[in-house]
Amino acid sequence: MRVGLTGGIGAGKSEVAHRLAAHGAVIIDADVAAREVIEPGTPGFSRVIENFGVLTREGTIDRERLASIVFTEPERRKVLNSIIHPLVGEWMRQAEAAALAAHGAAAIIVHDVPLLAENGLRNRYDTVIVVDVPPELQIARLIAGRKMGPGQARDRIAAQASREDRLAIADIVIENSGSLAELDRRVGEVWAELAR
Repeated sequence: MRVGLTGGIGAGKSEVAHRLAAHGAVIIDADVAAREVIEPGTPGFSRVIENFGVLTREGTIDRERLASIVFTEPERRKVLNSIIHPLVGEWMRQAEAAALAAHGAAAIIVHDVPLLAENGLRNRYDTVIVVDVPPELQIARLIAGRKMGPGQARDRIAAQASREDRLAIADIVIENSGSLAELDRRVGEVWAELAR
């Protein structure tokens, strides 16, 4: 079973992924892929440096500088996405093939994809889970947990699909405004449903 897991920044998608993994899901994380495909020495690295020139003294990509560019300039974000998304897609296909080889056809493979709605990937999955919280809670979490300013948090949220667009592609919604105990209970219910 191929499951797509998504949610807006600060919604708690990673917390859900960790809990699904604890139940036995195989997690394939697009954020991990996005980091790996632009590591020094990769074709992605060369293309990002060529297009954005965001090199640190240590010879790595300055991710903060890159983020400050792409989250304020939509056209530049499109350029970055045109570089990274095909590479991430290939990385994830290879990871899925490895997971199937290791776990067999009965595996429940969860693709953790932040931009699932934005990139029109709904049809690649048997089921889509959306982790949802109100925007004001997203902003509060980004300020507290990631030390963003309110404007920066709003820019990051605005750069993603709207809450309505994400919910429109959901087969299952995990509302994550409550406690971790409530999240544990809800993820347990979702896992039971997936296993059936």
